[in-house]
Amino acid sequence: MVYCTPMKIKDAKYIISSAEYTQAPKADRPEYAFIGRSNVGKSSLINMLTNKKGLAKISSSPGKTQLINHFEVSSNDKIPWYLVDLPGYGYAKVSQKSRNRWEQMIENYIRKRENLVCLFVLVDSRHEPQKVDLEFINDLGKWEIPFAVIFTKSDKNKPGATLRNVKAFIAALKENWEETPPFFVTSALTSEGQQLVLDYIGDLNLGTRNKN
Repeated sequence: MVYCTPMKIKDAKYIISSAEYTQAPKADRPEYAFIGRSNVGKSSLINMLTNKKGLAKISSSPGKTQLINHFEVSSNDKIPWYLVDLPGYGYAKVSQKSRNRWEQMIENYIRKRENLVCLFVLVDSRHEPQKVDLEFINDLGKWEIPFAVIFTKSDKNKPGATLRNVKAFIAALKENWEETPPFFVTSALTSEGQQLVLDYIGDLNLGTRNKN
């Protein structure tokens, strides 16, 4: 299936923040969630994708996102969908108790949210493969969760360094995966990868409509 018309987001607005997946909006439309290590650039990416600078709140403090944040999106394919900003995993200056609560909240959402079409896992392109990212992705495999990888902050690297780190990460995945997931290289500053990610969502949207 090919999404012929480029996906364009017409509007995106904040709906609700939830402490549990059971408090989320009714699961009546396709849903796409974004997650990554703390300070991976998730909020900046979401704002870039939607062309709304203040949609997701940006903070210099890791672990600032602590709830499941839903945004309602309308696009030119006329299929309404939800964009979800999830708390980061990995390092954050919070107590072990809080970290455990976040991890359980995230796992419950990922495994039980019935309308989740794809989980986008954000990976910082400035770094070599990180164990915490690889372990999280391997968990998604065990849970049979559909996902794609988004490499962020490509503008912070020389192109050669980004390419090396992306290749190294994909090679690390191949140690446990027969097939590598879809992946995208992005920059919130230059909008690199914006249309590719949106068109991927558009393609998945069409797939959900054809199933109904």
